[in-house]
Amino acid sequence: MRTRDPGAGWWRLYPAVPGALLAVGGLLDFVTPPHVTLTPFYVAAPIAAAPVLSLWATGIYGVLATLLVVVEMLRIAPIGAEATIKVGTVTSMGLFALLLNRMLSRRDERVASARRIAETVQRAVVPEPPGRVGRLRVAARYRAAQRNALIGGDLYSVRETPHGVRMLVGDVRGKGLGATEVVAVLLGAFREAAESEAELGAVASRMEDTLLRERRNRPDLESNEGFTTAVLVELPDDPPLRLRMINRGHPPPVLLHPGGQARYLSGDAALPLGLRELDGHRDRATTATFPPGAHLLLYTDGLSEARDRDGVFYDPLERLRGRRFATPRVLLDWVLADVRRHAGGGLKDDLAVLAVQHPVPNGQAVVLS
Repeated sequence: MRTRDPGAGWWRLYPAVPGALLAVGGLLDFVTPPHVTLTPFYVAAPIAAAPVLSLWATGIYGVLATLLVVVEMLRIAPIGAEATIKVGTVTSMGLFALLLNRMLSRRDERVASARRIAETVQRAVVPEPPGRVGRLRVAARYRAAQRNALIGGDLYSVRETPHGVRMLVGDVRGKGLGATEVVAVLLGAFREAAESEAELGAVASRMEDTLLRERRNRPDLESNEGFTTAVLVELPDDPPLRLRMINRGHPPPVLLHPGGQARYLSGDAALPLGLRELDGHRDRATTATFPPGAHLLLYTDGLSEARDRDGVFYDPLERLRGRRFATPRVLLDWVLADVRRHAGGGLKDDLAVLAVQHPVPNGQAVVLS
């Protein structure tokens, strides 16, 4: 069976439709008078099979439909031109269903290939970070939406700098190559500023300066609605480990303590990057303790805006509360599986997730509260 977005429950039942059409047609053929034609049921079966089933399955339904209409015609005596036309109609529609199946299969192959290329480009622009940065364990994931093959604007980066470990998760408004260019500009600015700027707020300002300058100098740069949401986090090396965070219009990170307690890290309200002319806000970092054994989860809105069949948004805080994870990799594997279950198996938007853990030093007890 060819793949389809499994988000809608009714679609999972659709592959049974062709068989049901043949069964209903065959049943009615034996309980209705000979002059009642059941040809539409037989024509519909292979056509219904073509978009979702394999070429062989579509062909089998076409053959079964033709045999059933032949049986129907044998009940009518004498067999005349009308019977020949009906058999020919069902046969030709079966052949058309095979052609339709091949056309749709080739289209799906092209879309799948384009999606693979898009994900490859995304990984080249936004490489996965190493498993350990400084004293922190790190894991990151990017998942493309199923409904399109456009390159997304999600980005993340983790770097060890003279000022501690600094990390970024962001989401460029828009998709396609234009969004990818903005991602490259912002990541380049972050990597440079993270090394040289002593204050986290200065890193955010440098990123915004670079974005606005490049937009002025390059008219082709993505400017549709012109902004990027982002959250920047800094973890200095000085014990006890405390994090500093600046949020520019992005979904709040989740701090998951080793005992399972979880909370959002909410900072000063600030506009996304690229909207400086609307507000002269000066970035002020929010601080929080990051105890041994704790995880920090950063994500894009592809996670928090995933909906179930009733339209309820995915709430990472509620889903994570009371849970414990050994490593960031295990945490992200669980989150991605959980959001897919919540959304019925299909994601409607790209998502990027980044998790870091403060490992417990050897011999130190974990504080669960």
